[in-house]
Amino acid sequence: MSELEKMAEIVDEAARNATEIPQFSDETPLSMDAAYAVQALSMQRRYARGEKRVGVKMGLTSRAKMLQVGVSEVIWGRLTDAMREEEGGVVSISKYVHPRVEPEIAFLIKSPLAGEVSALEAMNAVAAIAPALEIIDSRYKAFKFDVGDVIADNSSSSGFVIGNWSAPDTDISNLGMVLSINGRPGEIGSSAAILGNPVRSLVAAARMVAQAGESLNPGDIVLAGGATAAIPMAVGQAVSLEVERLGTVAFTVGA
Repeated sequence: MSELEKMAEIVDEAARNATEIPQFSDETPLSMDAAYAVQALSMQRRYARGEKRVGVKMGLTSRAKMLQVGVSEVIWGRLTDAMREEEGGVVSISKYVHPRVEPEIAFLIKSPLAGEVSALEAMNAVAAIAPALEIIDSRYKAFKFDVGDVIADNSSSSGFVIGNWSAPDTDISNLGMVLSINGRPGEIGSSAAILGNPVRSLVAAARMVAQAGESLNPGDIVLAGGATAAIPMAVGQAVSLEVERLGTVAFTVGA
C-alpha cells in the first residue's frame, strides 16, 4: 500500500466511523495534486462498498475564504447517494464529528458537461435549480486543517439536503438567503457571495472534474458553495434555509 493509499484509508475510516484524526499537515503537508489523489482513492473505497457518485460540491467559493487559506482557486469534492439526507427529515448527528451546516444553491444536470465552458454553455446543461443545505464535517482534530488536509478529506463534504427544483432560467445572481435555527435567523447572505454568481461555480466544476478525468452527467447534482459562514449543528435544532424565488429547504437534527 502506497503512502497516499494509507492516507486514503485513514480519512475513509474516519468518515465511516465518525472519528477524529490528526492533521496530515502536522507530519506531511500535501500538495494539491497529492491531496486530490488521496480524495480520489478514498472515494474509490466508498464506491467499492456500493456507494454511487451523484454529483460534486464546490468549496472555498468566496474570495475571503480563498485569501484566508492562501489559494487562488476553488476546491471540489464528490457527493454520493449515501450522503443525501431527506428534505424535512431528521439528520442523525452521530454520523458526524464536527458537523456544520451552510446554505447553498444546487444545480441538476441534464446533459454531459466537462471542460472549459462558458456560463451560457454551463447553464444550457442545467435541468433545474434548488435551494440546498450542505452538512460539512472535518474529521481533523479541533476542526483545524490546511487546504491539503481539507481536499484529502473530500473537501469536508459529508451530507446534503435538496429542496424543490425550480426552472433553470431563474435569475440566481443575487438572491437573498436566510439560514435559520429554530425559527431565528442565524446567517443572512446572498447568492452573489458564491464567486459573484453561482453560475461561475458551475463553470469551475465542469473544468475541475474534467481535469480529474470525470464529467458532470445527467442526473448529477452540483452544490455551488456556501453563501455564508457555516453554523455548528446540535441535537434538537430545526434547520431551515429560505432562498428568494427558490423557496425553503429544511431538516431537524437528531441524536
